[in-house]
Amino acid sequence: REFGDSRMTSLVNEALEHNLDLKAAGYRLKAAKEGTIIGGAARKPTVGASTGYRRSGGENVSSSESYSLSLNASWEPDLWGRLRNIDLATRADYAATVADYRSARLSLAANTARSWCNLVTAERQLALAERTVVSYQKALPVVERRYRAQTLRAVDVQFALNNIASAERTLRARKLSRDDAARSLEVLLGRYPSATIASSSTLPTLSKTVPAGLPSELLNRRADLQAARADLFASAQRAESARKDLLPSLNLSGGLSNGESDIRRAFDPNFLVYSVAASLAQTVYRGGAPSAQARAALERNRAQINSYASTALFAFREVESAIGADHSLREQETFLETEVEQSNRSEKRALNDITLGIEGASFLEYLEAQRRAEN
Repeated sequence: REFGDSRMTSLVNEALEHNLDLKAAGYRLKAAKEGTIIGGAARKPTVGASTGYRRSGGENVSSSESYSLSLNASWEPDLWGRLRNIDLATRADYAATVADYRSARLSLAANTARSWCNLVTAERQLALAERTVVSYQKALPVVERRYRAQTLRAVDVQFALNNIASAERTLRARKLSRDDAARSLEVLLGRYPSATIASSSTLPTLSKTVPAGLPSELLNRRADLQAARADLFASAQRAESARKDLLPSLNLSGGLSNGESDIRRAFDPNFLVYSVAASLAQTVYRGGAPSAQARAALERNRAQINSYASTALFAFREVESAIGADHSLREQETFLETEVEQSNRSEKRALNDITLGIEGASFLEYLEAQRRAEN
């Protein structure tokens, strides 16, 4: 909205609603949210139920029927907090996915705004190429008239014709660039890339400058840093979980079952048999695999620490580069405006000198002035 271009704002909103890649990221976000339920399920009891029916018999054996009903439950108490670490890791994974989705939305908004500016730029360059062709075509009769008056050479006429052909070629190239810019924007909007989207004749303007003295803590709002922090936390929780996996685990289990030839007794609570058991398990030897897994998880956590530091440095670099570019481009714009103004004056004066037949007037000077004015 700071660009003050209602069309740009409308296109960004359209892209956020219809962009196919963003929709795919939204579905991945929903899938990641389901993963938090899976991660927390390990801390809760597991309950299962089953029923069965069996009939047996033979030619010389009387047939028999039996019905069974069983209900089983098991639960691993989180003695050392290992399951809690896994739960926290999956929740951090979801937080990172949320941040990635926010980053995708911001990136889409930025790319849509940039594509709109590219389209407007391509449209203006196309209009400039059209004006260049008209300008060269207007200069040709002057050159031909001065040639007939024997004040210019035949090569000057060839130069003029060459300029027209070159300008016509540039016009076609600008038309192709404009269509490519339109198709790129249409794809972001979820439209068919037909290059029919209407452009604007003016570029958006951004008058605000970055105020001095802003705290660096503002970078904490960046979605990529938030995702990196969540990934770092998740890796730390997984490293802690892998370390605790070396400790003994306790498992509690219980069950209710029944098996009767009479279906009524199979479902009668008075005939149910219950069982309760507890077990304490400790891995004695697995070829060093558990210890290796714990060390690997710790190394991945250390790698994630460095990745987070790298992401933070990249964020600082982007901010510093953006501030430097903003300052430099403002200075360049001032000199560019002066350059354009002087080039237009030179072109008009060179054409006027040739038209009036002023001694010393050179057609090559006019061509150079024309090239600078149009570029």
